[in-house]
Amino acid sequence: MKNIIGLAILSIALGCGGAKIDESVGSATGTNGSGAIAKDASAVQGSKGVSSVVSVFSTEKKVGEIISYLASDELKGREAGSEGIEMAAGYIENIFKSNGIDPFFKNYRDTLANFEKPAYNIVGFIEGTDKHLKNEFVIIGAHYDHIGSADVVANDHIANGANDNASGTTAVLEFARYFGKLKNNKRSVIFALFSAEEKGLLGSKHLAKRLKDQNLDLYTMLNFEMVGVPLVGKDYFMYVTGYEESNLADISNTYAQEKLVGFLPTAKEYNLFKRSDNYPFHLEFGVPSQTFCTFDFTNFDHYHKVGDEVSIMDFGHMALLVNKTIPVLEGIINAPRREIEYN
Repeated sequence: MKNIIGLAILSIALGCGGAKIDESVGSATGTNGSGAIAKDASAVQGSKGVSSVVSVFSTEKKVGEIISYLASDELKGREAGSEGIEMAAGYIENIFKSNGIDPFFKNYRDTLANFEKPAYNIVGFIEGTDKHLKNEFVIIGAHYDHIGSADVVANDHIANGANDNASGTTAVLEFARYFGKLKNNKRSVIFALFSAEEKGLLGSKHLAKRLKDQNLDLYTMLNFEMVGVPLVGKDYFMYVTGYEESNLADISNTYAQEKLVGFLPTAKEYNLFKRSDNYPFHLEFGVPSQTFCTFDFTNFDHYHKVGDEVSIMDFGHMALLVNKTIPVLEGIINAPRREIEYN
């Protein structure tokens, strides 16, 4: 998330349904970060006819495999324009290819026009199945770059960026894997992994403008940022930036059939709505564009530091987040009308 800590330290000392389609994933439950077993994976019908499931789709093993590569020392902190982020781009492309996600443009790479070095968003696409709704688009996104290096600690200078934002990238890749397998999306879906977020939201600014110039009919942009560790002491699972700007939280909670999304006062205080890749889409399209997050300024002490390592990520929490969010995304993508609205 771009430039949030500089604001926060002024007053805070940081501690910072799918269907059952994958029979090989093992346990049908995740953990909540403290070892407790998540709710059972039995399907029920949501109030709007959507299958509401804490599914067995994503697992600790799967999310661990993805984030462990993206945040490995081999990728050297994934700075935009670097050899390390080039490796991450190739990895993301391979996941898209292997899960039936088509390129949105001629190929997966959307070359940034606003950055001096070669840098790419990776943009995949699944066409909608409904002859009318397929002309409307939902973007599911996250940034996959980080800052490369940071102040040396114990001879380590690589800022691996596990939470920021290999975690969000992992979630989006799991959503792409799910929808790529089922192809049950009535609206068309774009999966966008952004570069150069850490340089000033450059990747999302570039893509938002490019899509606006093409007159894309965008319904909503749903962004995932810093979701690698659970919230503590909250009565909700994650929060959304710009909570009071729209009814997204209410819509999400209806499809989740629980209080999945809540309001974090510090997100409003530090205006996090404007500090991640949702914001350029808000500016260009004027449609609900918001970020889901589980970083709350108290549960993570390694923002833009070398300590942002895979070893402190909670894979059970990440898998549970994916599984809890799948019914929400299905509901939004397949609803007969546009339900999410700005207030």
